[in-house]
Amino acid sequence: MHHHRNIIFYGAALFLVILSVTAVAAPLVAPYHPTVQNLEQRFKSPDSMHLLGTDNFGRDILSRIIYGSRSALMVGIVAVTIAVAIGMLIGLAAGLAEGYVDNVLMLLMDSLLSFPTILLAITVVSFLGYGLLQVMLAIGIIFSPVFARLVRAETMAIKTESYVEASRALGSHITKTVYKHIIPNLLGKVIVQSSITFALTVVIEASLSYLGLGSQPPEPSWGLMLKDARNYLVLAPWMAIYPGLALALTVLSFNVLGDSLSEKLNPKL
Repeated sequence: MHHHRNIIFYGAALFLVILSVTAVAAPLVAPYHPTVQNLEQRFKSPDSMHLLGTDNFGRDILSRIIYGSRSALMVGIVAVTIAVAIGMLIGLAAGLAEGYVDNVLMLLMDSLLSFPTILLAITVVSFLGYGLLQVMLAIGIIFSPVFARLVRAETMAIKTESYVEASRALGSHITKTVYKHIIPNLLGKVIVQSSITFALTVVIEASLSYLGLGSQPPEPSWGLMLKDARNYLVLAPWMAIYPGLALALTVLSFNVLGDSLSEKLNPKL
């Protein structure tokens, strides 16, 4: 069984490595320009010229998926970074301050968590405006409570450990305690959570683009590709199948990664 798990883990890791490399090297890897239209070549089914076929404007699907991986990964990286940064600050503040500050901050976080994610995303994006940057900001804000709660719980647990109390008694500054003891102990859990959040981020970016609130046409985004595809499902099913697969595999891989890492970091389980 364990061997079987490892194969899945390496498969997911390999997929993400390939995805990242193609995203970075998109201009070198993509056979065509992602937004150039060629109306004679519309709705071509997959063949040797267009490995995954073409869309309603004759654009190469493979090239669009490759360029689309850029916005998916970019949104993931930026949004998760924002979420971790905000979450860390609020979580540490709440965990170290306790009392009134803790209650107010956690009430804020819980109220954010009580909204359905996609609904909250739509609200924040319509408030900030449409576009990729706004989507990153919105998703970063939305997922910060998850990290805040995690960091707060850990901070409270670690804060009472004898070695931390000892270093405080010796007069070491609070920031030193945070850097030396709290953050190193947090990292594992934060990384696991980041991987899972990354998967959610990719889905939300695609959903928002699908609804017309994220990447704007003609930008290649998997969500936009699915939006274009829905009118031609019978005529050109490949327009939906391949971006859908890319999205599903990416999300699956990040989830597998998160699960495997949490197992490696919590051998107790």
